[in-house]
Amino acid sequence: MEYGLLIIIGLIALAIGALAVLGQRKDPGRLGSDPGEGDHILESDYQSGVGGGNVTRWTVPKDPQAYAKRFVPRNKTK
Repeated sequence: MEYGLLIIIGLIALAIGALAVLGQRKDPGRLGSDPGEGDHILESDYQSGVGGGNVTRWTVPKDPQAYAKRFVPRNKTK
């Protein structure tokens, strides 16, 4: 009985390990998109069933400095 429990625990550990290895990103150092001019257009689509839902679109600048400025309050002085 004890060996059966150890085998089950071992199989679970093996499955978790396999998922961790398979779930790794192919290029872990690469995040986001390349900086540049213009905007990214993002869309969020939420459907809550029959007749309900919400679609929202917004723009995010590709320039990192312009993006960071969006988080500074308008009345902020240097």
